[in-house]
Amino acid sequence: MKWIIILLIIAFIAYRMMPAKGVKTITVAELKKRLSDKNSQFIDVRTSAEYKGGHIKEFSNIPLNALNAHLSKLDKSKETFVICQSGMRSAQAAKTLKKAGFERVINVRGGMSAWR
Repeated sequence: MKWIIILLIIAFIAYRMMPAKGVKTITVAELKKRLSDKNSQFIDVRTSAEYKGGHIKEFSNIPLNALNAHLSKLDKSKETFVICQSGMRSAQAAKTLKKAGFERVINVRGGMSAWR
């Protein structure tokens, strides 16, 4: 019984980390080349405290737990880059954006941990 619970937890975590269908993933090196793109929007889904502790200036802070409330303020036609600390929360944000009809969603692999 204990092993079944452990396997279920592992499966759940693996599922949450899987990229959403149609979400592109890029490295921070690739992101650096794209930051000047004025036809894109950049969203940092970390907490406000994490964001204040250091962020990429092109990224606006919309914490993951507030993303649904801000969807109407975002442009679905723009390429949308999402980042967090490690890539887990931004993967969840990417799924949320895809479900909301955003066509061009890009998750930054490794997040801010890879940026530094």
